[in-house]
Amino acid sequence: MKFLALQPLTITHLPEAVELDQRCLGGLWTKAGYQREIDSPNSDLLVLQPVDAPGLSEGNLDNGKPLIGLACTWAIADEAHITLLAVDPAYRKQGLGQLLLYTLLVLAWRRGLEWATLEVRISNQTAIALYQKFGFEAVGQRRSYYQDTGEDALILWRKGLQRPEFQVALQQWRQQVSQRLQQAGWHLSAFPDTDWYPSQVKFSPAS
Repeated sequence: MKFLALQPLTITHLPEAVELDQRCLGGLWTKAGYQREIDSPNSDLLVLQPVDAPGLSEGNLDNGKPLIGLACTWAIADEAHITLLAVDPAYRKQGLGQLLLYTLLVLAWRRGLEWATLEVRISNQTAIALYQKFGFEAVGQRRSYYQDTGEDALILWRKGLQRPEFQVALQQWRQQVSQRLQQAGWHLSAFPDTDWYPSQVKFSPAS
């Protein structure tokens, strides 16, 4: 049986994070950039990695397997700014992006932040649909935001993170994400929710 760990990025996995960044984002951040996020108390930086067995302690996942998911938010005043969210192309359409986004929103809620925001390529309709599924709305554009192509960025916002109805939404999303992962063949032994903090969450795919 195979397992997948969801945990904060550690120094051990900096090279793998840079490699995943290169595969998915074209080299958005450098190793030094990821190191700064690890050191920052205002960043939540999560990774997904296959592991050989459950029960491994946090930071003890140096099994030679690559990272397959990566996500980060910055806490700025009352705002959770989602700076990146990436899933290895070989593992897409399995619910992992939904899992990462849901978890970032749980952490933003736990920090007491009031809203979440991000920029996304205006041509990336798959990502836009994912964010809209979680209640994000378009509020504007940044012209020629992406230096590699000159493409515009769509600005998305999700307000009301501390309202009671957002907690209800978190519970609903939890069920939806869990079901999506199960449909893709993933069995969960733990799941991030409003009582969860990123230490180590395990998922196991169906054999």
